[in-house]
Amino acid sequence: DPLDDFERRLLTLRDVEKTVYVGGRGPAVIVMAEMPGISPHVSRFARWVREAGFTVYLPSLFGRDGAYPDAEEGRAVLQRACVSAEFRALAANESSPVTRWLRALAKLAHRECGGPGVGAVGMCFTGNFALTMMLEPAVLAPVLCQPSLPLNDAAGIEIGRDEVAAVRARLEREDLTVLAYRFEGDRFCTARRFAAYAVALGDRFVPRVLPSSAANPSPPPFFDQVVGCPHSVVTAHLIDAAGEPTLAARDEILAFLVRRLGAPRARYGARDPG
Repeated sequence: DPLDDFERRLLTLRDVEKTVYVGGRGPAVIVMAEMPGISPHVSRFARWVREAGFTVYLPSLFGRDGAYPDAEEGRAVLQRACVSAEFRALAANESSPVTRWLRALAKLAHRECGGPGVGAVGMCFTGNFALTMMLEPAVLAPVLCQPSLPLNDAAGIEIGRDEVAAVRARLEREDLTVLAYRFEGDRFCTARRFAAYAVALGDRFVPRVLPSSAANPSPPPFFDQVVGCPHSVVTAHLIDAAGEPTLAARDEILAFLVRRLGAPRARYGARDPG
């Protein structure tokens, strides 16, 4: 996927430069790629968000943009990210430093696009980042798809205790919710992790657990050989066909963003969790 229907921008925030692909009109939604990067399935999801009436900001955080690597290359991207100080993949109860850059991106996106606020969709390695981004007042609609960090603690939620307390207080004060998805048989985002989120956020945490049987049985090599379980709800394991639970999850996410951010809904009509 050459991503040539997005504007490729080099943005320097907090003295760090990153590539961000931007496209669409309407309130801003930041879509953060899963491991191992901005694959064609991730960019497909970003286009669905764009078609629903939003300006998509798709930051490049790791991997080869627009490509599906083979299993070995994908494993190498994962290994580099795991030891990177930017992500702190093995640090429970501690936020990844990259979330400070992402919060700055949300602030910039809100200034550029206007509207009531910004949406944030994280996936897998970046799943929990959407929660930490709630420390930026512009972020109003966080979606956590199979949040997988920290990798060494199935019940960890990779955010500092003071930060999660601040996020929960904001959710209560502003009557906001956090929408989250996982497959029942996911080894990287387990029931223990969702239980930890429920304890931390109370009824402001809205979980959705899909049966493993709903996952695409033939994902790309990295997901088949390295991930090895149902995992990516709205990307690699989504089945793009009417009546499929994963497609319904996509529609629910888009409806949630529409309600929170006020964009005109395009062709998506799923129920909104509020």
